[in-house]
Amino acid sequence: MNEPETQGSSTAHASGPPTEPEPSKAAFAFVFVTVALDMLALGVMIPVLPKLIIEFEGGDIAAAARMTGIFGFAWALMQFFFSPVLGTLSDKVGRRPIILLSNLGLGLDYVLMAIAPSIPWLFAGRLISGITAASHSTAGAYIADVTPPEKRAARYGLLGAAFGLGFVVGPAVGGFLGGISLRLPFWAAAGLSLLNAAYGFFVLPESLKKENRTAFSWSRANPLGALKLLRSNRAILVLALSCTLSFLAHESLPSMWVLYTDYRYKWDERTVGISLAAVGIGSMVVSGLLVGRLVKWLGEAGALAAGLAFGCVGMALFGFATNTALFLTGIPCIALFGITNPAFQSILSRQVGAGDQGQLQGALASLRGVTGMIGPLLFTQVFTLFIGTSRPFEFPGAPYALAAALLALSFALAFSALPKAKSATSMDKGAE
Repeated sequence: MNEPETQGSSTAHASGPPTEPEPSKAAFAFVFVTVALDMLALGVMIPVLPKLIIEFEGGDIAAAARMTGIFGFAWALMQFFFSPVLGTLSDKVGRRPIILLSNLGLGLDYVLMAIAPSIPWLFAGRLISGITAASHSTAGAYIADVTPPEKRAARYGLLGAAFGLGFVVGPAVGGFLGGISLRLPFWAAAGLSLLNAAYGFFVLPESLKKENRTAFSWSRANPLGALKLLRSNRAILVLALSCTLSFLAHESLPSMWVLYTDYRYKWDERTVGISLAAVGIGSMVVSGLLVGRLVKWLGEAGALAAGLAFGCVGMALFGFATNTALFLTGIPCIALFGITNPAFQSILSRQVGAGDQGQLQGALASLRGVTGMIGPLLFTQVFTLFIGTSRPFEFPGAPYALAAALLALSFALAFSALPKAKSATSMDKGAE
């Protein structure tokens, strides 16, 4: 099957390159680099944001854990509200302007966070970044625009590799820069995001054909309206619920990694950065090299099963690891957990038409936003409960044990729904 060509957008106006048709592979390369730069900017902050909060809290780790949970909740709340807005808006005006404006706003926001003099200012920056980082749903829709259905899982896997690439370099650089100054990584993130906006301005083509555009309406753009799409039939609903549990379990990683390894293993910023880079390398290898092969070999259903199973084992290893060496054995499993999201995205993208891909990706991003609100509060509070002075017993790994249980439930739900989903689960083994 020949891949479709992208088409110019009337929304680009004079703000970008000529809107001549571009081959699918070239268009995907543009969005791959855009996402990689975006995630690189985010990655450089990961090792230092909790440390900066600890500094503002006077070194009180328990108080910093609670505040980190609040920060995570607020960021995800913005994602919840704005992801469907941007996704649905991109169905109307095209993907390119949404991606460019988001990257520009994100770069300016990192400048604000770099100069924040107190927690309230840092919190305000986190709110703005939640809004401007909500363009990931648009990137997912971009992939659906330029990729035939049977190749989407592999493409979503490669998009996951772009995320992994950002986390290979980002945390390592962030940890190194954070060792010099906790503010320096924010300046680096700002530079990368602004570079990303400039890159996209000159080379990112539009992907959504005019005939596939859908009128914007607030009934589709508000979170509840976007989520209504996921209730259109039982298979989509149950798959979406399974996907939500997987998202929620994943939230234990960004919410707890720095706090948990600091408390249990006494890791410093550089060690955290190196460990996150290892996770990124594993994720990049799995997403870029294995997802397409595994989907072709196992089918989308088999790949989804493998990803959820590896994630469950990895979370359990993290939760029960009594030393650094044992903790590190969970990293390859968590990397293989990266198979899950491309499989979910590909299966769900088949359930809706071309004009609803932005709404679908916005709805999925809203689900991630919901779990992003719940997850940081849930996992940090569970962590605080089991390390605090009033703990029933000491078990710092409780958040990761909970994440493993959530993935087991996600597995059960997914495989109750797949037989009723539109063809493309295990029937796709022969797809190219």
